[in-house]
Amino acid sequence: MPYNVIVSFSRDRQYEFKFLDNDKDLLTPEQAQGWFDHEWEDLDCVPTNPVGKVLRLDKVLLVAQYAGEKRFAEAREWAQRYARAVVSVLNRDNVLVDIAEHVVT
Repeated sequence: MPYNVIVSFSRDRQYEFKFLDNDKDLLTPEQAQGWFDHEWEDLDCVPTNPVGKVLRLDKVLLVAQYAGEKRFAEAREWAQRYARAVVSVLNRDNVLVDIAEHVVT
């Protein structure tokens, strides 16, 4: 199965990641959740929900936002790990993480 993840900071600044389900670097859902938990703490992300509850979609979006575009442009290994974690934790094969619009679709 092919996977496609796009992280968009604006219409002309998008980063696309494609890989297959036989990719040796795919993460289990538990590994992906652990990766997002670690990155969330490491980046000092702040929940957007006033109650403080953090959903998986929040982590996917905010980890990308707090990491910033420079990390996607320059740290390809980190960015590819992020994309693999996204498809695993969300159990989706096509994902758009739109930072400007603050949505994951």
